[in-house]
Amino acid sequence: MTRAGMVAIVGLPNAGKSSLLNRLLGSKLSIVTAAAQTTRERVVGIDTRDDVQIVFMDTPGMVTPGYLLHEAMLDIIDRTIADADVVVLLLDGTRPPPDLSAEVRARLTKMTERLVVAINKSDVAPDEQLRQLRSWSVTVFGVEPAVISAQAGEGVDRLREEIGQQLPVSPYLYPEDEISTQSVRFFVSELVRETVFEMYQEEIPYSVAVQVEEFRETEDPLFIGATIYIERSSQKGILIGSGGRAIRDLGAAARRKIESFVDRRVYLDLWVKVLPKWRKSPKELRRFGFPVPDDNRHA
Repeated sequence: MTRAGMVAIVGLPNAGKSSLLNRLLGSKLSIVTAAAQTTRERVVGIDTRDDVQIVFMDTPGMVTPGYLLHEAMLDIIDRTIADADVVVLLLDGTRPPPDLSAEVRARLTKMTERLVVAINKSDVAPDEQLRQLRSWSVTVFGVEPAVISAQAGEGVDRLREEIGQQLPVSPYLYPEDEISTQSVRFFVSELVRETVFEMYQEEIPYSVAVQVEEFRETEDPLFIGATIYIERSSQKGILIGSGGRAIRDLGAAARRKIESFVDRRVYLDLWVKVLPKWRKSPKELRRFGFPVPDDNRHA
């Protein structure tokens, strides 16, 4: 008898959702940086073992929307929860209980039978903070939370077992050797974007979108052509740097990550283009594959 199902990982920015996904899978799929709101799209990772197949879905952080991209990210969270057999609400053990919107709280309250609450960062969280979060979880949702550290791995195996037990009896949804439903192109673009977060400060990483334009698998090294879109000309100058030095350093660092991911030599060709106010444009968000909520209002 096998079990299989979809599991959404949700929470506020910087709760450690991407780190948890990577720890659960035992490999890096979701990009991780110290900056908040790094994840923009649903990242899918498939874990198959011990007669259980869990299709994990990492989601963007729940934010108060400041522009249309944020609304699109919240729409992704809604769709992911709707698709899920189990939802994992991840709490940051170093911060007070989250101030969830009334809509989110109502949505999660309706699904307590398939809601798992986990308190992350147990290796650094004060005991009093952990007690406060546990009390909040029990009071608000009637759910006894798991206490874990995605960074150190503490409690993660027990959490996986708890999730697996809640999944329906089912044949596997995907072949046992698959690790994701998403393309290599998607992960390449994410690795380039992660490198931007690591090498640049302030607003630049949040203004960046990456699109893979060429992917020539038959060539050796693998040829990848990607465009980094930025919102302002001044940001383009910073990305490229004096004499192109900054973009060369960015390309070299991203290429090493991509080579590790695809396990072969890569030639990475990066271009930088200005796309003004793309985060607020329904047309450009659709171009990058984001769902645009309330099309009539924003069209």
